[in-house]
Amino acid sequence: MTHELRMKVRDYECDLQGIVNNANYQHYTEHARHEMLLGLGVSFADLHQRGIDVVVARISLSYKAPLRSGDEFLVRSEVRKEGVKYVFRQDIIRLSDNRLSCRVEVVNAVLIDGKLAAECPELDRLLS
Repeated sequence: MTHELRMKVRDYECDLQGIVNNANYQHYTEHARHEMLLGLGVSFADLHQRGIDVVVARISLSYKAPLRSGDEFLVRSEVRKEGVKYVFRQDIIRLSDNRLSCRVEVVNAVLIDGKLAAECPELDRLLS
């Protein structure tokens, strides 16, 4: 399953060099993951209220080409299950030239009532 979210760089997200500060790429991809799941009827807030927390266990970012103020970009997200982990692969693509700006892999674990869980039926349903 692939999800795409179009976004635009805001001035305050840039550093002194005029490029997007590295930490903001994590914000972009987190927002895209939430929007992806909301579009499929799954809300992290609703899961949390029921004692289910999907938490980041590891994140890896590979920066390829910088984004600058005003750039429009696309966050393309895919999710798969590997054992007990839910792995999101996300690409941030600069739309002016369709160039890959950043490649991100986010490994998530699921906690149910604070304990590591082998599965999350709500997420498994989406992947089937």
